[in-house]
Formats: sequence, structure tokens, C-alpha cells
Amino acid sequence: MMSPTQDGLGLGQLLLTLDRTMVTLVEAPRGLNMPVNSVALIDADDVRLGLAVGPGSADLFFLLGVSDAAAVGWLEQHAGQPAAIFVKQPSPAAVARAVALGAAVVAVDPRARWEHLYRLVNYALEHRGDRSDPLRDSGTDLFGLAQSIANRTRGMICIEDADSNMLAYSASSEEADELRRLTILGRAGPPEHLQWIGQWGIFDALRAGAEVVSVEERPELGLRPRLAVGVHLAPTNAAATGARRSSAFAGTIWLQQGSTPLAEDSAEILRGGAVLAARIMSRLAAAPSQHAARLQQLLGLTGRDTDDVGLLAHELGIPADARAALIGFRGVGAAVPSDVIALNASAFRADSQVASAGDRVYVLLPKIAAAAGVTSWARGVVAALRRELGLDVRAVTAAPLTGLAGAAAVRTEVDRVFDSAERHPSAIGQVTSVDEARTTVLLDAIVSHIAAESRLVDPRVRELRDRDPMLADTLRAYLDGFGDIAGIAQQLHVHPNTVRYRIRRIEKLLTTSLGDADERLVLALGLRAAER
Repeated sequence: MMSPTQDGLGLGQLLLTLDRTMVTLVEAPRGLNMPVNSVALIDADDVRLGLAVGPGSADLFFLLGVSDAAAVGWLEQHAGQPAAIFVKQPSPAAVARAVALGAAVVAVDPRARWEHLYRLVNYALEHRGDRSDPLRDSGTDLFGLAQSIANRTRGMICIEDADSNMLAYSASSEEADELRRLTILGRAGPPEHLQWIGQWGIFDALRAGAEVVSVEERPELGLRPRLAVGVHLAPTNAAATGARRSSAFAGTIWLQQGSTPLAEDSAEILRGGAVLAARIMSRLAAAPSQHAARLQQLLGLTGRDTDDVGLLAHELGIPADARAALIGFRGVGAAVPSDVIALNASAFRADSQVASAGDRVYVLLPKIAAAAGVTSWARGVVAALRRELGLDVRAVTAAPLTGLAGAAAVRTEVDRVFDSAERHPSAIGQVTSVDEARTTVLLDAIVSHIAAESRLVDPRVRELRDRDPMLADTLRAYLDGFGDIAGIAQQLHVHPNTVRYRIRRIEKLLTTSLGDADERLVLALGLRAAER
């Protein structure tokens, strides 16, 4: 019998949560009470190129596309011992070698999606740890709720979000049908199943209200009987304002029946479960996890002081004084999926920390070797998001940081680059660094301040622009081109003599000499500000 570990979720507890539909324990040489608190992904290129970090940096490792020989060879080359490795179709020889090194081996169903499993494990680690921990919020455990409903109704439960993505589920028996198995594995159900469910308006009924919907058995499709209920979130501030507003559809609880009849009051239990699920979803949406809250505080995203950086770093399990890096990602026209960024970051560095705020995602790498490797990784992520998901994403890097004491200030600098890039998209590269963009950002801040204070703009600039826009454009080109008449003429597509003539006219109209450095500075800033 397994008991909760003192340091968090035990390996056995995690495997029970994931269920044998998803994973199967092959061997556990150090038992099932091994504490697990972190997970990282390692792919074949990481191992081949030597980019993967040592096993000691995480408790669980997902080995994506890594051969048995390479996986065990990687384990043998490092002193640390992970609690377990997760791999698809491990060979007996590889299992024996891994067990000899003290690592448990967990076989993952070949049809399971790695990113789906990664998300479920992270959720379980965050919300199903030591129940004696006073800092842990027991009211955010959807897996626990799913199992409680299943026990009470004598069926099998799946809880999905509004887009039919799996959030949590109860333990499965041999009577789980194909639709349930594929859903747990992160795969789309058989098209004929989904078509039949949609044809009868079941999804519409779930979105429309809180009534329990019955789905009849379809033996020819291998579909067992089900009950389902929609999860609906109360409108924000509705209670405070007294306004009557419709609730928002947040997901579905599915109850699959096995050979044993469901409890007579299953519909009532489902309705109660939907209320509890709505509360949990609201809490999860409203408040970050304990780990995420500490990381946001470290990056200055919470408005709270970050004076005790050492304590925050200790609670996050990362060094406070190593060479670090911060990378920000922001979508252009569409939000950046933080879970996808987390997957890439974890594959690059198992100790990476990911936080999001609004439309921006930040990756903190607590310990790096060379800044060039960080930039190369950021470029790869941006390219992959465009290639695989069709997303246009900007990335800003800041590396190296001398410890984490300045992480919040650097995050502010990263945000300033994003803000400037939004105003001047062509002036800043799609992947850039805080150092590379500094001149553009500072000039943008200066010009923005001048534009906001009309008294700081030389009135002669506004008069010239209103009176003769062509001369204003020529003056801007002349100042930006350092007085290179030939280059300016080529840019404006006019003869050099035309440029000289216009400059003389400008000097006469402004009653000034463009040979004066101070005059050029005031006019250049005024022209840029007048364009805002």
C-alpha cells in the first residue's frame, strides 16, 4: 500500500492519477514512494548534441524519440538518479539497464500525445501533492473531484474544458470504451462517434443549460451509455452588481457506464459535480499556482516587493547567483500558447521557469553557459511556431544576467522592447535582445515624451510640416542621412541639386543653419514627435 510522501506527490500516486490507459509501470527498483516534484522533456537531438541536462535536475524525464540505447547511455553518463523515465515501447534490455541504475521505467501508450501527458503531469504535481502542506489549495484538485464522482456514481469520469480538451479523469476499468481511451490519450475520438454525438445536438444541449444529458449506447460504434452535464461559470461580478447575466460554458463532465448500472441518483451527483468543477475552474483561472505566484513575484509581475530574491529562488528550487537569462515571447495578432513555450523551454533546459502575463510569456533560464545558445534557441522556437502553428511571434532575449536580483528590472526592459516594437514593427527585429534594441527603445521613449508635451516640439517644425510636407520629408531625410546629399537624393528619387535647393529653402524658412548640431537635434526630435 502506498502512502503520501513527505516531499510531495509520490510516484505511485502519480501513476494512479494518470491511469493505466495512459501509462503502465514496468519496474520501480526504489519503490513507489519516491517523491516527484518536477518533469522535463528530452528528445533525440538533445541527447545526440549533448544539450540535455543531467538527470539530477528533474525527477521525471519524458524521452521523446530517443532510442533505448541512447536513453540508457544518457542515464549512465550522469551521476544523478531520476525517480523515473517515461518512454514509449521500452525494450527488456533497456529496462534492465535502467533498473540497474535505480530509475523506474514507465511505459507510455504509443498513441498518447506527449504534450498532453506533460500538461496532465504538471497539473497533478501542482494540485495533488502532500495534503498536509498548509500552503496547498485543496480546492483546485479536478482529478480528486473526478474520482469522487466516479466512486459515488459507479462509473468512469472525464472532465473536459470548453474546447473538449481533457482536464482530469478518474481511474479506468477494462470496460472503458474507445472514445474514453482516445480522449484520455489526448487524441480525437473516432469521427463517427463525434459525428453521432453532434448530430443529436448533445453538445448544444450541454452548452445551453445545466441539465444532465443522456447519451444512449451504440454497440455498432463501440460506444457505451453515458451521462453528461455542462460546467457553467457564474458571470463575473454578477452577484455584486445584481445584474442578471448568462453563465459562461466552461466544459463538460462525462460519466461513462460500465457493466454495473449507475447509481440511481447519478444525475443529481453530476449536477453537484458541475457546480464544484465550476468553482475549481474559477479558482484556477483567477489565481496562479504557488510556484507560478513565486515566479511572477521574482519577475516583478505581481506588484509585490522582490527584496528577498534568495528566498524566492530557494522556493523555486533554482540558484540565485548563477549566470541566468530571460526570454520574452509575444504573439503578433494572436496570443502565444504558454504551454507550447513551456514544452520547448523544458526540452531546452529542464530547470527552465515559465510565467505568463497578458499576451506575453517569459522564460527564465536560471543557469546558462553562453548567451549565443539562448538566442539560437529563441530563433528556433519562433521559427517552429510559425512553421507548425502558423503563429507570428516576437522574441526578446536578455543574457547573461548576473544572478536573479535584477530579474524584475530586466523583465521591464524586455516589455519596453515589445512596446516599442508594437509602435515601430520595422525598426526592431523579430528576434532581438535588450542590448540590440536599446537605442531604438530609448529614442522611442524620448520621442514619445516629447510628443506628449506639445510645448517641447519646436513650433517651426509643425509650421513646416503644415506648410510644405515635401520640405519636411526632405529635412527628415537630410537629418537621418547625416547630410549625405547623394544618398538623400537617391532615397527621395530626385537630383542632388534638388536636395541642395530644398535645404537652402528650409534654412531660410526656419531662419537657422543646419550646420548647428543643437539645431539638428531639436529639429530631428521635433520631426519624429510630430509624426506621432
